[in-house]
Amino acid sequence: MTRSDIDGAALEYAAGGGLLSRRMLLASAAAGTAAGLALPKAARAEAKIPEWSKTAGARARGYGMPAAAESAVQRAIIEPWQDVAPAFSLSGTPHHRLRGTITPSGLHFEVHHGGRPDIDPARHRLMLHGLVERPLQFSLEALERYPMVTATHFLECAGNSLFNAVMPEPMQAGCDMLHGLLSNTEWTGIPMRVLMEEAGVRPEGKWVVAAGADGPSLARSIPMEKLMGDGMLALYQNGERLRPEQGYPMRLLLPGFEGNMNIKWLTSLWVTEAPVHTKDESGEYTEILADGSSVQFTFAMGVKSFITHPSSTMTMSGPGFYEISGLAWTGAGKVAKVEVSADGGQSWAEAALAGPVRPQALTRFSLPWHWDGSPLVLMSRATDETGAVQPARADWKARYHASNFLHYNAIQPWQITAEGAVQNVYL
Repeated sequence: MTRSDIDGAALEYAAGGGLLSRRMLLASAAAGTAAGLALPKAARAEAKIPEWSKTAGARARGYGMPAAAESAVQRAIIEPWQDVAPAFSLSGTPHHRLRGTITPSGLHFEVHHGGRPDIDPARHRLMLHGLVERPLQFSLEALERYPMVTATHFLECAGNSLFNAVMPEPMQAGCDMLHGLLSNTEWTGIPMRVLMEEAGVRPEGKWVVAAGADGPSLARSIPMEKLMGDGMLALYQNGERLRPEQGYPMRLLLPGFEGNMNIKWLTSLWVTEAPVHTKDESGEYTEILADGSSVQFTFAMGVKSFITHPSSTMTMSGPGFYEISGLAWTGAGKVAKVEVSADGGQSWAEAALAGPVRPQALTRFSLPWHWDGSPLVLMSRATDETGAVQPARADWKARYHASNFLHYNAIQPWQITAEGAVQNVYL
């Protein structure tokens, strides 16, 4: 339906709560103007020349840094067991302070089970052994001679969004704390099949146990078909060498699989007949269902989305036009569509997806919205190319034991108050 009572502009509504048709945003972008969308009035231009335009600026530096005014854009640090396990620490990507889909290397989330090791790259070695014809050992220098590929993929911790999963009342925090154990970057490295074929995997070799060089020696059993499919030995991130917190000098990359399986500081690939049920996969990363039974080896992350702008801890600057924007992803391939609701799920409108939509990568969605100043609830719901749909929180909770926080992918509602405050809520 349409109405024309806002600054004389005809607005085409797509759903309740002021959601506008995405065609309005696409049309205005194509015309090079945002006319008719009730945007805030632009300030009048002034002729005064600022002081920074009157003097010479700073000289070139060897490594670029963010602007000083952006110093608050940092990861949120989470240290849940400081007294008993001080080396177990996490940091969350501040999605509400970012746009686009690529996460800067310095803001990529971290999860350290035993701290960040300080590795000498000249002495680090990767062993490929077990059920292979030719056990191999690689130095970083040797690996640099292999052909490499580049791909953009997300990484998500299996425990991302854990506070919403287990807390009885919604935690009032930003996206860095609530959904920050998720990042999306460009990775460059060697296809794992190249190294596996060089070693000569024996027919009975169906699994690979990957282990890291950190203190706890985090290890996971990985199906051989995943490694031979799209597995990568990643050496570079966003064009530069991996950072220490991301596994320098080398890590395993398994697109779409839960983060802990993408072993950092990779030092061993042991080919076996079957999974070995390491301490990490048999205990820490096993999900408990509502009936008390457990589910193991749920490798791929489920379809999921959340709105980043506006989101919890933000404050709206008053009624008028806004662009709702957020992120969607799935471990099963590509995101097929994202729907947005501004009335708590009573009605939905399909958002525009920013291309290219890549498999196992973050996709940004957006939808124009006119907020009239009334209280309401914003939410997004993603569907992937397999037909899987992001569930409501009540449906997700009904499947699992109350203590389970792994693979939480429920819909995220944000409540907008009449004063413009954005809050985390459960529906």
